[in-house]
This record gives sequence, structure tokens and C-alpha cells, in this order.
Amino acid sequence: MSNASETLSDLAAAAVEAGAPYVVRVDARRRPASGVVWSSDGLVVTADHVVHRDEGVMVGLPDGESVPATLVGRDPSTDLALLQIQTEGLAAAAWRDVDGARVGHVVLALGRPGRTVRATLGILSALGGSWRTPAGGEVDTYIETDAAPLPGFSGGALVDTAGRVLGVHTTGLVRGAVVTVPTVTVRRVVDALRAHGRIRRGFLGIATHAVPLPPLLRQQLGQRTGLLVFSIEQDGPAARAGVVFGDTIVALGGQPVRRVDDLWGLLGEGQIGTSVPLRVVRAGELRDLPVVPGERRSARAG
Repeated sequence: MSNASETLSDLAAAAVEAGAPYVVRVDARRRPASGVVWSSDGLVVTADHVVHRDEGVMVGLPDGESVPATLVGRDPSTDLALLQIQTEGLAAAAWRDVDGARVGHVVLALGRPGRTVRATLGILSALGGSWRTPAGGEVDTYIETDAAPLPGFSGGALVDTAGRVLGVHTTGLVRGAVVTVPTVTVRRVVDALRAHGRIRRGFLGIATHAVPLPPLLRQQLGQRTGLLVFSIEQDGPAARAGVVFGDTIVALGGQPVRRVDDLWGLLGEGQIGTSVPLRVVRAGELRDLPVVPGERRSARAG
């Protein structure tokens, strides 16, 4: 037993040593948080909710130096932000996808809320499929771990015993819960932020909530619910398409819409500026309305 404990202890210590060079401190609010070096040219990934200001952001490096950072972009819906610092000799993180990871594997949460790297140890408690955050962001893999980050760890790294980053952990997505945004999602968001400074999503200009469909429509459509439109933005995409108060949306682009999350998921970047059929129930009858989604400026707009 002692040999096994010593082996695990050595693996954990080696993982912290491997991860320490790419875990940084982020000073962008009253209390410092953490970040992870995305690339050697000075890109740093952190949690969006810890970046309270766009200017005056500082990044604390592993050697103790503190350097100014500029905000490249942010995505509140996945709670990720991208910073740029101008410095040489940065060690970029070794990012890995969750493929091959199994429940029970040992992992560590790393952060640098102070001058030195800090760590907590745990296991992968659960792995699941994609899910959508309360703000409408798509996260490709559900990762649950009992390696609970300490205060100031948001924006830091979840690593395996080789020091490779499985994702960025944050307390800002789900109230009262620690969530890890997996590498595949981080990669997708970083690419979009580098290109546009934001995640481009479609926008209809409506507010909705899920309602049950009448029995005949349930049978005809093969779905139990749709989205009742209770607010319409004047001269927004939905209004221009002829959507009226009281319509119930049941499909967009031929795909069923049962919940608000479904609608968010279907309003991707590829839909912006393109005419797509919006199927609604009006006075008990199905109607198809051509709608041209605009670009959503708020993470919570529909």
C-alpha cells in the first residue's frame, strides 16, 4: 500500500511540475484568478467571469513577473475569455482531448491565484455527452470531477497525471457547481475569438417559453412541446418574417424545436443572413415562414 501511495504521490507532484510553467495569474477584478497559456505567442485562456474589465488587465507569470494583457475576445455563454500578452519564452500548455479518459482516472486542478502554482487532487467522477449552458453556449463534453478548485482557481487547468490539460475549470457557468470546459470546446471558442472577438450566433428577436402541444399536433409532429412566442422585437428578424404574438414555434430549418435550448442550438453562425423556414402553429394550423436570422449580440437573446 505504501508503494502505491508513493507512486501516486510522485505522479501528482510530477503533473504539478509539468503544469506549473503554463498556469498563470489573472488580475482583472478585486481578487486574482487563474489562466492557461494557450500558445507560445502569448495567448492566454481564462474564465470570462473573472475578467471584470476590458482594460488594465495584468497577467502574473510563473517567474514572478507581471505583464499587461489585452482582451482579444470573450464568450459569456461558455465562460471563456482570451487574453494577449507580449512576452517571450512562454511555455504553451499541452492540450489533450478527453478521448481515452475514463471515470476513475486521477486528475488535478491547477491554479495560480498567488505567485506560486497550487493544486488539488481528485478523480474523474463522470463523463458525458454535449450539453448547453444556461446562457446558451454549447459544451462538447460533460466533465465532472471531485478535484474541487480552490478560491482563485477559475480559469485554471484540469490536468491528467502527465500534466496535459483536459480543460479549463470555472465556477461561472452553473451556480453552485464547478464545471470543466473541455479542450475541444476551448479550441473552438479560441479560434472564433481570434477571428471575430466573439462567438457569432443567430438571432430572431423573440422571447419564448416551452408549452405542451395539442394531442393531434403531438401525433402529427412527433413532439410533445413547442415554443410559445410571448414577445417580439420590433423590426427584428422574426417580426419581418411575419411571426406574431401567440405563435408556437415547432421547427427551424426542418429541425424540431421543443425547448429554448433547441432553438439556441439551431441558430448557429451558418444561419446568420440566410433564409431558413420557421414552422409555427397559428390558430391550430401549421405555417412555414421564411426567416433570415440576424447576429445575436447578447448571449441570452433568442
